[in-house]
Amino acid sequence: MTTDPDSARGFGTAAAPRRIEEVLTDAGLLACWHVRDVDGEAELGRSADAPVATASVHKLFLVTTLFREAAAGRVDPTAAVELPPGDRSPGGTGLSAMRDAARLSLRDLASLAVAVSDNAAADVLWDHVGMDTVNRTVAELGLRHTVSAQRYGELVASVAEDAGEGGAAALLDPASPVRVRALDPGAGNRSTARDTTALLASVWRGEACAGPWGEELLRVLGLQTWQHRLASGFPFDDVRVSGKTGSLLSLRHEAGVVEYPDGRRYAVAFFTRSLSPALAQPRADSAIGTAARLAVDALRG
Repeated sequence: MTTDPDSARGFGTAAAPRRIEEVLTDAGLLACWHVRDVDGEAELGRSADAPVATASVHKLFLVTTLFREAAAGRVDPTAAVELPPGDRSPGGTGLSAMRDAARLSLRDLASLAVAVSDNAAADVLWDHVGMDTVNRTVAELGLRHTVSAQRYGELVASVAEDAGEGGAAALLDPASPVRVRALDPGAGNRSTARDTTALLASVWRGEACAGPWGEELLRVLGLQTWQHRLASGFPFDDVRVSGKTGSLLSLRHEAGVVEYPDGRRYAVAFFTRSLSPALAQPRADSAIGTAARLAVDALRG
């Protein structure tokens, strides 16, 4: 069966992309998105093969690589790492916000990178796993449009450099002529919505990482604490949502898997850019959950 990347297929899905675009547009969002049945062929998408700057969603590729290397016997995720105070990648959560020395295993660092999107924890993983290894992993998984190019400390530093004396607030001014490299898919970590759902589907099917370390990877990817985007569209006790957000200036992303009690599973990726300079946009965040729910409902028929 051939696939038009901007069309729907599945059960009664013809009108769903139009309704999803209305929800996102009403919230002031431009989006590249893709939703697929993890265990079947049904899918929905819009601009699913367009390159996007992934922000913190890229931690999915990093953490998957860690546990895939563990399954191959090349990395021990239980190995402890000494983390002295200071000289940590900036961020508002996890080790990035902590002041004292710590000692954590690689898998606990992966848990922090997913649960609270800890930049410092993620960069320790980059240092131990290696950028080339992450790129080799995505190539082996057939993700042809995904590239790892920078640590999170480098990403944050580039934003500060581009902002100059005006600070980050200057970058949020719609009239600002400053080119922000962090928003350019060609300048840093990048992927597509389709590659991202392909990664998630391969993880949940046990193909990207098999055995006990595959089970540990699923556990870690289910730890995210944020409920304001993808999970907001599925407020049910018997529906499990595992996700990873990405937030940077005007970028508002989320990718994850929605699992229903009947056993059906759906990989979801929404990469959005807000037309508003405001940092707090609860309506835009919840629109991502609403759009995801519309897509999953359409695929469920």
